[in-house]
Amino acid sequence: MTRLRMIVSLGCVLLLLGLAAYSLVQPSMQRAPAPAADVQIGGPFQLVDQDGRRVDQGLLKGKWTAVFFGFTYCPDVCPTTLQTLGAAASVLGASAKDLQIVFVSVDPGRDSPKALKAYLASPGFPKGVIGLTGTPQQVADLAKAYRVYFAKEGEGETYLINHTSLIYLMNPDGKFARVLAYGLTPDETANQIRLAMAEH
Repeated sequence: MTRLRMIVSLGCVLLLLGLAAYSLVQPSMQRAPAPAADVQIGGPFQLVDQDGRRVDQGLLKGKWTAVFFGFTYCPDVCPTTLQTLGAAASVLGASAKDLQIVFVSVDPGRDSPKALKAYLASPGFPKGVIGLTGTPQQVADLAKAYRVYFAKEGEGETYLINHTSLIYLMNPDGKFARVLAYGLTPDETANQIRLAMAEH
């Protein structure tokens, strides 16, 4: 009987410890904040587009803009993201006229305006994507303003670049609206854009 009491008592102690741990963890999960519209993301910039024209932050005014950072040698994330945005624009229907896509290169050493233009003309990518590049410092400054991480990996002409895969949705005032996560389906992406438009 004493052995049975010890087992029952031990079981109760373990149950209480488990409940205590759960009560400590669960509130922190509930408090995890979603990205807020007032987060300081974005800022002034001076870059050039794929046609060699100088552009600044005024490019973001007047339309919703999906800003994405990548590079033309990107083997997976970048083409997938561009294809998803193109499909999402189709899902948006008439509302797509109010959306533009801006692709910022984090590889200015290889991604000249000419290289960007050829890349964005690839079949399967949405038409009208605006490609931006600039000096390494200009690109680094803009990446910092958007809280984008990027780092070169490897040597030689075939090096890759690790980079943030998020899409930053900016409203027609040029202000940050929300993040669109990598891996969303076109329908999910379009729904997030619709929600942002409705809330603006």
